Amino acid sequence: MEYKVTVATGTSEYSGTNNYIYVTLVGERGESERTVLDNPGLDFCRGAVDDYTVKSAADLGPLILVRLEKQKYWMEDNWFCRYVKVSVPGERCSYTFPCYRWLVGDKVVVELREGTAKKISDDTLPLEISHRTAELLERQKIYRWLAWAPGIPKCIDAKSEADLPQDVRFDNEKRSDFYRFCCARFGKSWNDLDDFKRIFWKLRSPIAEYTMKHWKEDCFFGYQFLNGSNPRMITRCKELPSNFLVTGDMVQSSLVPTTTLKEELKKGNIFLVDHAIMDGIPANVIRDQAQHIAAPLCLLYEHPEKGLIPIAIQLEQKPDKDTPIFLPSDPPLAWLLAKMWVRHSEFQVFQLLSHLLRTHLVVEVICVATLRQLPAVHPIYKLLAPHLRYTLEINCRGRTQLISPDGIFKRVVSTGGDGLLILAQREYEVLTYRSLQPKFDFLDRGVTKLRDYFYRNHSLMLWDVIQNFVSGIVSLYYKSDREVEQDSEIQTWMNEVAVEGFVDVPHFGLASELKTKEELITLLSVVIFTSTAQHAATNNGQFDWCAWVPNTPCTMRHPPPTDKDAVTMDLIMDTLPDISQSCVQMAITWHLGRAQPDAIPMGQYVEQYFTEPAALKVIDKFRKDLKELEEHIIAQNEGLELQYLYLCPSRMENSITI
Repeated sequence: MEYKVTVATGTSEYSGTNNYIYVTLVGERGESERTVLDNPGLDFCRGAVDDYTVKSAADLGPLILVRLEKQKYWMEDNWFCRYVKVSVPGERCSYTFPCYRWLVGDKVVVELREGTAKKISDDTLPLEISHRTAELLERQKIYRWLAWAPGIPKCIDAKSEADLPQDVRFDNEKRSDFYRFCCARFGKSWNDLDDFKRIFWKLRSPIAEYTMKHWKEDCFFGYQFLNGSNPRMITRCKELPSNFLVTGDMVQSSLVPTTTLKEELKKGNIFLVDHAIMDGIPANVIRDQAQHIAAPLCLLYEHPEKGLIPIAIQLEQKPDKDTPIFLPSDPPLAWLLAKMWVRHSEFQVFQLLSHLLRTHLVVEVICVATLRQLPAVHPIYKLLAPHLRYTLEINCRGRTQLISPDGIFKRVVSTGGDGLLILAQREYEVLTYRSLQPKFDFLDRGVTKLRDYFYRNHSLMLWDVIQNFVSGIVSLYYKSDREVEQDSEIQTWMNEVAVEGFVDVPHFGLASELKTKEELITLLSVVIFTSTAQHAATNNGQFDWCAWVPNTPCTMRHPPPTDKDAVTMDLIMDTLPDISQSCVQMAITWHLGRAQPDAIPMGQYVEQYFTEPAALKVIDKFRKDLKELEEHIIAQNEGLELQYLYLCPSRMENSITI
């Protein structure tokens, strides 16, 4: 028997190899000859798809495995294999063996399962079962849990990205791009608000320029709670918090003349953004200068004509009789500075909590559990793998370069240093699985009827598309709730997510076992939604909303004002980030929020883990639904001066890669 074997090498830089590659076909009736793959000329070049002939003394029967071996020629040279295809003589069909792995080192052996997704109950041959077991045992040695800090979810055991296996590392192009950065001089304050334009000349975007022009306006300030980088904090206010010393008389001039605060509270037109989580967080010290933190409460009113506008701000959680309530009727600079303090808290909350903790670190738990407990042949592994790409490396880089004791946050952010961990621990004390599901999040916050809440509208539409896609895939492999319950691998995976990964998240509320298809579909939908839409909503607009530093300052160098009449422009300029801090803020938000050079858009599965026609049909429908949704979003934005396009599928990545 002569089998035609097609081997595809990766397309990224350095994917090819000059080492020896051997292949052995393994079928139900035996193994082929161990064959060195060597054609005239160069083999296994970057992007190459090479054909070879592999001989066998007899018909191997249905193929189960392909065994790949790499041995060095004159020096070790790593190789990335995309897939292997095998055509059987006399048959029209071919077998596909997805790989998408690096072969690293000398005399390394990788065994690939045929591409049909199979649960453990679908495997009947001893070779199939032993391969599953061996694969997971090997992965569990490589991918280990680490308690990075008390009170937050566990993460991958790696001191830095260099400790990660090559299979989860950035490709060389992304790694090289990541190192490009900018430097700035230190310490000097700006002289005037217009001075911030001096760092605004090169890195620009339409929304960033709009922000520069309109950031002082109350309606724009309110808009950002709906569609800015932190659109998950606003809640309906049914009654004023006891620690918020605002009265109806104070805000009457901001309301429609024919109504009162009490009436608007009943109608559901009053909203609150409460940064209580910031109260008492120790402030950073930067170059021997103490920075400052506030924990504001901001009351907002959905005005029938002006939209969502702020009507009162209090900058502390434990007020006394001398605590000022800042109002739109106050001296303009006092009101402006109060809004800056709210936006400063927004920077801390969206960067560390909404972005890093609620997307990056939540998905990392799923990623580690998946690598440890689901073999590559499992349908749920195949479903999740594209949505977990690069997440381990970017999270390692975040821990070592962003929030480490000598990282960027320590250099320029008021919560850098000890405050970071305390803030993270507080968030995870209240984090719930329910809040990661969009329909419950908006319902529980009482914001289902807020006008112009594009983040909400697009999130709910995306959730439906994702859930339909996940349901379609899951239903191909699980016909009943009982099949979910009896899948030992998926149950072990679920237990590891809940009991191991989220062990220090007391109120998360995720069960340690799956009893129904619906529970599995919901969890997988949460993972995909979080790694695509939710991450895009909090990450992709960073530069837009933060590049104009006075709109969302990373730190404040003077304490919150206690005397409205004492607020001057000099005080504002001395409070805002200095020149170097501003430069770093602009650079880091541009670097993190821009379109990435090797981005894979949502739903575009470059690595085809699924090979069955039924699964490919579900994926095609998913892509079609995403395209229709994008067309709908673009049509909705036509004519809007300030467009909300962060949740267009083509602008979102398939996974958390930055």
